[in-house]
Amino acid sequence: MSIIEIIVLLPLLAALAIALGAPARFLAFGSSVAVLVLSLYTAFKFRTNVEGLGALQFESSRPLINIDGMPDISLGFGLDGISLVLLLLSAIVMVAAIWVSPKESDIKGSARLYYLSLLLIGGGAIGAFCSTDLFFLYAFHELALIPTFLMIGLFGRGEDRVRVAWTITIYLSVGSLILLVGLLMAVVALGGSTFNIADLIALANNPDTSIPADQQGWIYLLLLVGFGILVSLFPFHSWAAPAYSQAPIPVAMLHAGVLKKFGVYGLIRIALPLAPAGAEKWLHLVLILLLGNIIYIGLVTIAQKRLDRMLGYSSVMHMGYIFLGIAAGNVLGLSGAVMLMFAHGISIALLFALAGNIRESFGTLEFNKLGGLAGKVPRLGLLFGFAAFASAGLPGFANFAAEINIFFGGFANMGDSLGWLQWATIIALWGVVISAVYMLRAYRSLFFGPEPTTLKGVRDLTWATRLPVLLLLITLMSVGFVPELLNQFIRPAIDGFFLVTAG
Repeated sequence: MSIIEIIVLLPLLAALAIALGAPARFLAFGSSVAVLVLSLYTAFKFRTNVEGLGALQFESSRPLINIDGMPDISLGFGLDGISLVLLLLSAIVMVAAIWVSPKESDIKGSARLYYLSLLLIGGGAIGAFCSTDLFFLYAFHELALIPTFLMIGLFGRGEDRVRVAWTITIYLSVGSLILLVGLLMAVVALGGSTFNIADLIALANNPDTSIPADQQGWIYLLLLVGFGILVSLFPFHSWAAPAYSQAPIPVAMLHAGVLKKFGVYGLIRIALPLAPAGAEKWLHLVLILLLGNIIYIGLVTIAQKRLDRMLGYSSVMHMGYIFLGIAAGNVLGLSGAVMLMFAHGISIALLFALAGNIRESFGTLEFNKLGGLAGKVPRLGLLFGFAAFASAGLPGFANFAAEINIFFGGFANMGDSLGWLQWATIIALWGVVISAVYMLRAYRSLFFGPEPTTLKGVRDLTWATRLPVLLLLITLMSVGFVPELLNQFIRPAIDGFFLVTAG
């Protein structure tokens, strides 16, 4: 059994053991730490001089279905630099999310269901990012969505949690169905003989077996809409902020930080290699939609009066930058998009973790009911300030290193005059200002100004509550100061991506 199979199966087997009666919190946290340790070991052993999407490392494949007239299906796993970075993201956020979860005695309802659901969400995301077979890439993502719906409906906060759970269920189910149609159309157009992603890419780049350009347009559009709904691309974004504000904090950390990245990962891994002509055809539409995320949703974020809703819309807004990196279609842009997937995942998980602490301590996240916290909880104020600066893209954090690559990528292939991409990049730069406005406004509302009389006798963060937050913050700053920690993995994969698609 390969190390990647062990990493994928550990959280799933731990969830099964919890369902059968094993200690829930102990086993959930222990298995997540084991996944993180094995993921770091994998990164240490990863060979950065191997290029190309087809040059997978730690690869394993177990054939499951091989019937004439049907595509071959194998339980296959492997890593290139892109999937390795997302594996590290998943492992780090899963540890932090389970760490900040309430004790079993404090959970209203089944603690076993609570913890096994968190493991299934994290394990499903890891399985999707590590899968080399299209069937299981899709199946693992669906596995992670089911407990997400349950957690919001059963353990969420607010009177509207059941309605919100149904809303997100409908939205994401429709997105998954559209995505499934697009994937099946691509497989059939490439001969319908395999679900292996590397084999499909090879077929797509062979002039004799590639998908006709007009058919690529429809396939890419279906994949764009399907993946776009899953990643809250404008105008398919309205499910995200209510879901994150009603969800338990660990679920918001895992979904906003990790699972949502599946949509943009799928566009890079599947849509662009299989339908490059379709991506070019719909480029202008993508630019318009991503500006909707950055500018329109950014302004909506400024208008929010609750911290959790603000963070939810902020998460939607920042997806626009990742789409901008994909739209750039060059090494700088795509490298920045992958790094921003990691940076945004860590930073939004950090912010939701701190928001959960504020809500547990003060009973509210409404800005007009809070204030003056800097004097009462200085450690919380300091850590929240770092998290806010990271989200706003200040130098020294991974978000800045990623966004600067994306913006440079927007101008990398500029001709004699500004094109659609360059104009979109110029407009998107205003999103940096918008991010600073809503983050600084939130910080001022929470930690400065008059202190409400109801906020008396509150304790600051203890070491137990600080450690998971510090794990996330140190990760952000380490990559921010030394971007090569991730670029050494990302760059060869992106270079290989262009070698493959050029062939």
